Amino acid sequence: MPELVVILSNAPDSLLAKRIAHMLVEEQLAACVNLGPPSLSMYMWQGQLEGTQEVPLTIKTTRDMAARGIDRICELHPYEVPEALVLPVVGGLASYMDWVREQATGLASGNEE
Repeated sequence: MPELVVILSNAPDSLLAKRIAHMLVEEQLAACVNLGPPSLSMYMWQGQLEGTQEVPLTIKTTRDMAARGIDRICELHPYEVPEALVLPVVGGLASYMDWVREQATGLASGNEE
């Protein structure tokens, strides 16, 4: 049974955040993506302190799909180094966890047997 993980990422605006979420779910690389309200991110980049509004993404998937999901985020994202952190899921509601496993198969819609 595949282990579940949560990928934390972000997007520079809500339009791109929605596109990333749409593609990950449609391509079955994730079962669900939550978009949070825009928030200020502070970080050092190339020796400069940056402060930008970003839309947080919380991506529920399996460990098996995590690398493919991150690759897809990188393809869609304008940042040179987009945030992509994979966190283990140590427990949860069994029926929800089963649903995530059923959804995050990596099979594109219409390609199922």
